[in-house]
Amino acid sequence: MIRISPTDRVFILTGAGISAESGIPTFRGVGGLWRNRRVEEVASAEAWQRDPRMVWDFYSMRRRVATTAKPNPGHEALARLEQSLQDRLFLCTQNVDDLHEQAGSVRVVHMHGELFKSRCDRCDRAPFDDSAAYEPPRPIPRCHCGGKIRPHICWFGEIPYDLDKIATALDDCTVFIAIGTSGLVQPAASFVARVRGAARTIYVGPEEPANTFAFTDCYWGKAGELLPNLFHSA
Repeated sequence: MIRISPTDRVFILTGAGISAESGIPTFRGVGGLWRNRRVEEVASAEAWQRDPRMVWDFYSMRRRVATTAKPNPGHEALARLEQSLQDRLFLCTQNVDDLHEQAGSVRVVHMHGELFKSRCDRCDRAPFDDSAAYEPPRPIPRCHCGGKIRPHICWFGEIPYDLDKIATALDDCTVFIAIGTSGLVQPAASFVARVRGAARTIYVGPEEPANTFAFTDCYWGKAGELLPNLFHSA
């Protein structure tokens, strides 16, 4: 059990593993292909410039899949923990789905963007809610400025969102918990090293991440099975 004191500040990082338990493919590792393409070949600015139709086909498919997914008990446990800790919990996710929000979490930082939002690739129009599927014969959406509307996703080679806010929360935390992450994707993989020595570092997931050595405690198993009974807050 993870004991959380009244003075602890908790930083939680969730990765693809927790969403995979709800049926959302990770598109990584063995079988992590789409139309025989590696996801890195589709989710990039270069792919967008070369073939925006292909990119929108991919993200339209992802939107359809995510629309049918429901939060699992792991998401729900984190929402309850947020209700208990309030602003002493910082929930950062590498996932672009909205399962944390569906479960009841209200302060979620999506460092890699949000699947159900879009933005213009030319002007400074703010990201907006968008759950549409842009597949043939539907045209690629356009902004009022003439630019193309793209998914609000941090693609490979782009800078993740809210890094300043994330850095502050990392420096303030006394408990760091990573859930279902591979420990391979930067900069998220380096978060545990940043807080090591200043915070308790805990990993939750069924498989060892690449940075296992940096965690002081590991709980092996599915998040949906472990998280509901894992936290004890005073």
